[in-house]
Amino acid sequence: MELILKTDNLNKIAKVIAFAKELNIAVEQRDSIKSEKEQRENLKQRILNFKANSSSSFGDAANWEKEQRNDRDLPFSQ
Repeated sequence: MELILKTDNLNKIAKVIAFAKELNIAVEQRDSIKSEKEQRENLKQRILNFKANSSSSFGDAANWEKEQRNDRDLPFSQ
């Protein structure tokens, strides 16, 4: 079982860790737990800064559209 405790009070968390050690419970401490807002902002930045490693396998959409509509006259193109 895993239990996650979050607090800004270092004194209280130290007491909890000491008590867990007294009970022979393994304690894993992570100092950089990010808030939900920080996690959301981090994900947003990763999405906005995404750069593909290779070109799209679908090709150029504009060229495809021109080829598909090449045989049709559109009313506003005259």
